[in-house]
Amino acid sequence: MSSDAQEGQPSEDRKKYEFRKVLEELDDFEGSGTQLITIYIPDDRQISDVVAHVTQEHSEASNIKSKQTRTAVQDALKSIKDRLRYYDVYPPDNGIVVFSGAVDSGGGRTEMVTKVLESPPEPVQSFRYHCDSDFLTRPLEDMMTDKGLFGLIVLDRREANVGWLKGKRVEPVKSASSLVPGKQRKGGQSAQRFARLRLEAIDNFYQEVAGMANDMMVDKRHDLEGILVGGPSPTKDEFLDGDYLHHELQDHVLGKFDVAYTDESGLYDLVDAAGDVLADQEVVKDKRQMEEFFENLHAGDKATYGFEETRRNLVMGSVERLLLSEDLHDDVVAYTCPNGHEEREVIERRRDTPDHECTECGEPAEVDEREDVVEHLMNIADQRGTETKFISTDFEKGDQLMDAFGGVAGILRYSTGV
Repeated sequence: MSSDAQEGQPSEDRKKYEFRKVLEELDDFEGSGTQLITIYIPDDRQISDVVAHVTQEHSEASNIKSKQTRTAVQDALKSIKDRLRYYDVYPPDNGIVVFSGAVDSGGGRTEMVTKVLESPPEPVQSFRYHCDSDFLTRPLEDMMTDKGLFGLIVLDRREANVGWLKGKRVEPVKSASSLVPGKQRKGGQSAQRFARLRLEAIDNFYQEVAGMANDMMVDKRHDLEGILVGGPSPTKDEFLDGDYLHHELQDHVLGKFDVAYTDESGLYDLVDAAGDVLADQEVVKDKRQMEEFFENLHAGDKATYGFEETRRNLVMGSVERLLLSEDLHDDVVAYTCPNGHEEREVIERRRDTPDHECTECGEPAEVDEREDVVEHLMNIADQRGTETKFISTDFEKGDQLMDAFGGVAGILRYSTGV
């Protein structure tokens, strides 16, 4: 059991999911005119100062010509002041972000929405007051972005590719093909002249590859956590030993790795080969989670997948680790029929709740509850001391979790015989 679960605190993965869900909701809101207010408050800013600022804005809002906009802005500011009363002298660690405003609820109507996000993933850097037709969520979205930037280079004497590893995502950027002749010389050329021309072509190609990498990475060198170089021997060794890379990039090289392919797929192979170096990176952690799941799936019955089976094992307390796709955006609907039979169905989040007939007795079933499928499963997991992990779809096995297993799987504590 994780330490967070032991102490009754939400895990980092759960907190990120909850923040991400609120941000998705906020991004969908629209206001009429500049009447949606966002305030970023760092943890060293006194609440009394913020209240004074909001009071001043409320006073100045009386000058807004449009009565509708004036009323909406002043109502939002009043709601913000009411929420700030819940805090003492300073906000909690990392600060708070407050969103308030009259949003379009359809049919020409509006409703007042006020949300407070406490202790975001990273500290709020400065006080910011923003009034617009949309809530300002970009700074929070940037905090949610997977951290870690690595440069990737794969090459042999025929081709090369360079790209990025950004958090969990591999991004191919540039490629090049060489004019290096094969080892067999053409008729009429002396062996010595052919060898010289071949070495010149290899040198030119290495310079071209280094030029691609330099153009892409030098400006990012202060953000780089490292550079990985892959390819067959001796190519990658010649490239690095020849000091072709910009000297400041050369200092960022973490290692060279044997990689068979040097097309775009070679960039993914390079990340796999550098697993030990990248041990703290999210993409590698996700891959190891899925590799363990597939090993258990193929070796026996210590794996579970799909909503129904995984939920059943969760309720039994037999799931050690719950694996949920980051792309899982569905709801679960609970039905009960007149004969007391309970059933559940997973549907798309924005889809209307469909009519349902009980599969046991055929009677029409009534909706008991509808909720986010991720929260439904995480709540059961928390009650059973099960760890929850979110898996990216930015690699093959993570994509399989979503496409082949419905975004839900688990590694079991013991064989259930199910």
